[in-house]
Amino acid sequence: MTPALTPLAAAAPQINEAATAFMLIASSMVLLMTPGLALFYGGMTRSKSVLNMMMMSFGALAVVGIVYVLWGYSMSFGNLQDGGGDIAGIFANPFHLFGLSQLTGPDGPRLVDPFGVGVFIPEYIYAGFQLTFAVITVALISGAIADRVKFGTWIVFSIIWVTIVYFPIAHMVWGGGLLSNSAGGLSAALFGVTDGKATVAPIDFAGGTVVHINAGAAGLALALVVGKRLGFAKVAMRPHNLPLVMIGAGLLWFGWFGFNAGSELAADGVASSVWLNTTVATCAAAIGWLVVEKLRDGHATSLGAASGVVAGLVAITPACGALSPVGSIILGVVAGGLSALAVGLKYRFGYDDSLDVVGVHLVAGLWGTVGAGLLATSTGLLYGGGWEQTVLQVLIAAISLVLSFVLTCVIAVALKATLGWRVSEDAESEGIDQAVHAESGYELGGFPASGSRTSTRPVVTASQVEGANA
Repeated sequence: MTPALTPLAAAAPQINEAATAFMLIASSMVLLMTPGLALFYGGMTRSKSVLNMMMMSFGALAVVGIVYVLWGYSMSFGNLQDGGGDIAGIFANPFHLFGLSQLTGPDGPRLVDPFGVGVFIPEYIYAGFQLTFAVITVALISGAIADRVKFGTWIVFSIIWVTIVYFPIAHMVWGGGLLSNSAGGLSAALFGVTDGKATVAPIDFAGGTVVHINAGAAGLALALVVGKRLGFAKVAMRPHNLPLVMIGAGLLWFGWFGFNAGSELAADGVASSVWLNTTVATCAAAIGWLVVEKLRDGHATSLGAASGVVAGLVAITPACGALSPVGSIILGVVAGGLSALAVGLKYRFGYDDSLDVVGVHLVAGLWGTVGAGLLATSTGLLYGGGWEQTVLQVLIAAISLVLSFVLTCVIAVALKATLGWRVSEDAESEGIDQAVHAESGYELGGFPASGSRTSTRPVVTASQVEGANA
């Protein structure tokens, strides 16, 4: 006779060490993207403002990292595990997990299973991973206003913008809010609910709406409010150091594997397909950009190659978990071509997007988000999935764009009226590096540039060297 089995008490969740290690590595890779962006943007500016451009990325990293721990994670994901409250599906309670002290207890850091599939990781590393996304999003915006703004105003803007714009959009898309697959979201209202979730789930695997459309729309708003650089469209403003641009693009490409594959939160089959899709889309986008350059200008440039790489990475970000490798190639080559054409729009319409945040991040982000609705293997329109997914992708892209643009305009106008955005014309003409930071990016011939801090070390003359050798 078989003995009756006694029901066991529910086992405490156990940490998945492989997934945790994977997330530690992915988070570190995404963090590296911000210094990589500093190199990419720094090389694209003129030499007299390279340090200021890089400082805008490092400044964003410094302040957003702190803000995210204090209230950013709580606003974005505070209701992830224990129902911390949700304000109209727009953002979570900013005070519920303020400071993140609640993420640890007598038994150590608490565990979280974000996707509900039984893979538990410490919530600390989940928060850390999301922190790096907030940082890079703010840093991306800075390229639209290079060469002309006050560093202090940029820092204040970073804190306000990430709080009012980024955290709510992150919550709406990833935290169970209005643009997610939750039963109370937009998709559920339009297309119904199945098993407690929206029947048609929005596709944004790693941040097409949250990061790239968001940053691109904000960059456009800032460029319009802040105004043009002195001499825009009249004086050549070429990148001063293309090797820096290429190095920065390479670091961004490397870090982007953490960005995309890391968003799976586990080293599994989906993460593997995401890695491959990210690679081939980026390769295709570089080719697409270079082909457009060659046909239009007669030259395929290193700047075009680096920019095409970034455009491909941007476009595949929302779609990387839903496409096939062939679909990723199609998405990428279109992204590269579209962005190569879009960067010239600033001259046609007269807005000074200094480093093409709009042309690359907004345009490629829009295409990647909408393209996911066309090319997704399970629900895409071109795969016989019906029109619902594509319509939903257009809606979430448009809502993210409008929200970011309008809110950024409000913040930018308020700061313009209080702190002011522009440095003086003299500072802009002579270079922000010396005027604002009292430094120079380059000291050629051993002599510091005018206005930079001088060394206290004694100067050794040629005659002294000859005397010592005699």
